[in-house]
Amino acid sequence: MVGQGVLLECIEHQSVNSVLVVGRSSCGINHAKVDEIIHSDFADYVAIENRLVGLDACFFCLGVSAAGMSEEDYRHVTYDFAVGAAEILARLNSEIVFCYVSGAGTDSSEKGRTMWARVKGMTENRLLNMPLISAYMFRPGYIQPKKGVRSKTRLYQAMYTVLSPLYPIWKTLFPSFVTTTEKVGLAMIQVAENGFPKTVLETRDINQLAS
Repeated sequence: MVGQGVLLECIEHQSVNSVLVVGRSSCGINHAKVDEIIHSDFADYVAIENRLVGLDACFFCLGVSAAGMSEEDYRHVTYDFAVGAAEILARLNSEIVFCYVSGAGTDSSEKGRTMWARVKGMTENRLLNMPLISAYMFRPGYIQPKKGVRSKTRLYQAMYTVLSPLYPIWKTLFPSFVTTTEKVGLAMIQVAENGFPKTVLETRDINQLAS
């Protein structure tokens, strides 16, 4: 869902010349700015590395719910996939900016009781200590989908459909926790283009950058 929203903002933004989308299935968007690679193994990018040269930024939006997953499986999808992408992109693009979608409540100590927060914290820490020119961790709270963006997870989409009318109220009552797919995308573009004083961006920072 976040990836869809970020892609739409990249297409619309005048500073973005082109976008290379890497996914397991087609994003379904046909646009002059968009090139696409269908790739099955996100732990191994060797087969497509010749296509990953000449990039200025990576907006890493891949993620999965930890519900029902073992820590080992969740770590594979969350940690291994992100770190694997960052390693090969840093090797091929010496000045790349890597923006990683984490989440509010991530545990930087890696020692808390909540499994997903520990794994996210481990992933953030590894990315921040890699030889990238810049790495930024985005920690959004509740994300309201905009511009027709929909979650592929039926339960999540049902939740967004029910809660959507309450978004204006939540935005007013919880400005430090609520954002949108549109704002996440705009904030990522701003960070890639101009940098940001913080390497870990909470919802308030995301909304500030988007405005």
